[in-house]
Amino acid sequence: MKQSPADAVFEEPPLNTFDGALAASNLFPLRARNVSVLQINLGKLCNQACRHCHVEARPGRTETMSAVTVDLCLKAVKDSAIPTVDITGGAPEMHPGYRRLVAGCVAMGGRVMTRTNLTILTEKGYEDLPGFWAEKGVEVVASLPYYRKETVDRLRGAGVFEASVAALKRLNSAGYGVDGGINLNLVYNPCGAYLPPPQKSVEADFRRELEKKHGISFTNLFTLTNMPLGRFLSFLAASGNLKRYMERRLEASYNPAAAQNVMCRETVSVGWDGSLYDCDFNQTLGLKCGFGSPERIGEFDAGKLGERRIVTASHCFGCTAGAGSSCTGTVA
Repeated sequence: MKQSPADAVFEEPPLNTFDGALAASNLFPLRARNVSVLQINLGKLCNQACRHCHVEARPGRTETMSAVTVDLCLKAVKDSAIPTVDITGGAPEMHPGYRRLVAGCVAMGGRVMTRTNLTILTEKGYEDLPGFWAEKGVEVVASLPYYRKETVDRLRGAGVFEASVAALKRLNSAGYGVDGGINLNLVYNPCGAYLPPPQKSVEADFRRELEKKHGISFTNLFTLTNMPLGRFLSFLAASGNLKRYMERRLEASYNPAAAQNVMCRETVSVGWDGSLYDCDFNQTLGLKCGFGSPERIGEFDAGKLGERRIVTASHCFGCTAGAGSSCTGTVA
């Protein structure tokens, strides 16, 4: 019997090409599974201005989280018993309430991760942070574009590599990245418009070179795909690589297994102004949690957010290309 219009199951049409890819993978609409990570972005102030920075952080930026919003973040962690807090920026260490936030999250007994660009640890007023983190048992996720000086300095500025090496040595001395010590994870982004190599291969290269040339050890290395946002988007457009990168690198490498495990399905990101986002990348674009989900940290509801429909767009191909990409590396 032919199905009548009244009996037909309504299927919402895809909103963009990424939603079309999700639909072909039987994943549309994409929904959260739970909230196991609260990522807190303290603002855009940073001591560096990296070429690939998707949030366009730099010295002099004034967008920073208020003390009231910091308190609301702490309340959300406590009330919802969220197991992992991931603190980021900018350079989150430059926020005046940073240490209070870290100590407050640690006191609740969950896992606390802090992201760092490393060079901030060599500047006045921040030299004691490795000891502070070690005392609190905070895991460190450190961005290091490469293990060669010329590459790092080209991307981040003269002297950045040497400062990064000095910071890593301080972290090792504080018990990070050594046998039996606290986790010190490095983050690698490709230096151009291509996908990162296999994560384990890059990790082996970093481990060999950093140990041999600088006596530095670390726990794990995460590879991240460069997202077509912020300064990297400007670079792609200026170099005429935007269309090629999007279509030939990201869209052509879409992996349903990576889409199944994207980080937004278990993460909620809090912006410096208290707005809630599905991820740090949506935050850059101003795409708040939608479809009836809470949009502000003061409205935080882990139950509703843990079942929310996720806001997607074409940049999401960056998280689902190849082995996938998340704030803790590959996902497939």
